Amino acid sequence: MDITREAFERLVAQALDDLPAEFAEKIANVEVVVEDQPTPQDLEKQGLPPGTLVLGTYRGVPLTGKSVFRGFEMPPRIVIFQRNLERIANTPQSIIAEVRKTVLHEIAHHLGISDSRLRELGY
Repeated sequence: MDITREAFERLVAQALDDLPAEFAEKIANVEVVVEDQPTPQDLEKQGLPPGTLVLGTYRGVPLTGKSVFRGFEMPPRIVIFQRNLERIANTPQSIIAEVRKTVLHEIAHHLGISDSRLRELGY
């Protein structure tokens, strides 16, 4: 399912707007952007082979890893991959749901929740 970048970015913005206040506060300094698909470096950093279908990624140090003893770090960033989400969604309702799920998944990483723990929780 193909949609314009503008429409896709509105879906991401809506997912962020729908967050409960306590989560919105915790991501106030996190940049959320849309890119077409992951770079080879994104896949390599995650230990994934080329061509792996990744829907989003978190670039940064999770809140649970922050320390005054760490050096300068780039601000945290969530990247949502539009083309990969379009590949798995075949209806307007499914792309809305997948975007929301992916945004929440990456926010969980910012909060320090691992992929294995997310699987345990059913995400």
